[in-house]
Amino acid sequence: MLYLPFVCLEPMKIFTKKRIVIATAVLVAIATAAVLLKPKDNAVPPSKYRSTVVDRGAINQTVTATGTINPVALINVGSQVSGTVAELHADFNDRVKKGQVLLKLEPTIFNAQVAQAEAGIASARANLQLAQATYKRNEQLVAQNFVSSLALDQSRREMDVAAANLKLAQAQLDRARADLNNSVIRSPIDGVVIKRTIDLGQTVAASFNTPNLFQIANDLTKMQIDTSVSEADVGLLKDGLPARFVVDAYPDREFSATMRQFRLAPNVVQNVVTYNVVLDVDNTDELLKPGMTAQVRLVVANRPDVLRIPTTALRFRLSEEEQAAERKKNKDSDVKQVAAKPAPAATTDDDVAFRSASETARMFKIYKLDAMNQPQPVDIRAGLSNFRYTEVLSGDLKPGDRVVTRALATPENQ
Repeated sequence: MLYLPFVCLEPMKIFTKKRIVIATAVLVAIATAAVLLKPKDNAVPPSKYRSTVVDRGAINQTVTATGTINPVALINVGSQVSGTVAELHADFNDRVKKGQVLLKLEPTIFNAQVAQAEAGIASARANLQLAQATYKRNEQLVAQNFVSSLALDQSRREMDVAAANLKLAQAQLDRARADLNNSVIRSPIDGVVIKRTIDLGQTVAASFNTPNLFQIANDLTKMQIDTSVSEADVGLLKDGLPARFVVDAYPDREFSATMRQFRLAPNVVQNVVTYNVVLDVDNTDELLKPGMTAQVRLVVANRPDVLRIPTTALRFRLSEEEQAAERKKNKDSDVKQVAAKPAPAATTDDDVAFRSASETARMFKIYKLDAMNQPQPVDIRAGLSNFRYTEVLSGDLKPGDRVVTRALATPENQ
């Protein structure tokens, strides 16, 4: 009977030992978690801002503009005379040579005018011959006292009038022949016909102004871009500056250009002043067409190795609560400094207005993160700038510092 109780007590001992081991393990885990989760006094808190490292590198400053691609030489071919187009020898995109016939007007009227002028010359020449003979005859009669001197003077006058009428008839013939020659429109240069505004059988009216019949580009392998640059950027421009541009027809390709001319005539539209800038373009492959819109970037300055920060850092501002705390901190610091140091003596040659206008024109306040990921204000003087980077000329910044570019919606370690 004593064997059964001994057998029942052994499992109870084993069960009690397991409970003790489990409880001990739980207590150890709780203690470890408490130690690990306990905040440390020297731990760096997560940053509430997105930042970028200050580094050294190259900066290119550019001036952007929009322009139109045009041929370097574009000639408008017109007509000095009126008439009906009888022959048309040129069309769009035709390559023509200098002196080549482009069109002919109906020559019937012009030929009639030439014949009329030639007849006028014959009549004037006959009148001149008669007047000359009369004058010689009267000259002999006056010598023999058969006629008076007045008759001789009148015959001399008639001879002079006949000579003048002959010259007038000759001028009319020259004009008629010129009109006949002008009725044949020829190309003034070697080039390509860009535009044609006349058709066969159409009447050309040149009574009040010269109509433009054709537009001929001299050489499509040499093009130019006519752009408008804001007055704020013209101080950076000079002849020979390199430029890059893109057109909508080839969005994946960038073309090169060179600034050739800055035109002094201003363009004022709604009180906005711009100036025309002309750039030369090499169009050997003739991909660029007249009239295309070009988005141009003129490289006005280049720095190969400078201290730079992201341009977005110049636009970052603290929230109103953070700005209020910063102002309070600065005010307390200023009070302590004033109490510790005497005020500087005024100088007679200290022109604050002009000094501030020149020295603070490119001064900005940015924020860099300290060792505790807190933003600290830094006053810098900026140099070259583009949409990505800005050169730092002076200020408490060095490579490796982190400057704030924007605030994060949620805390995040940088």
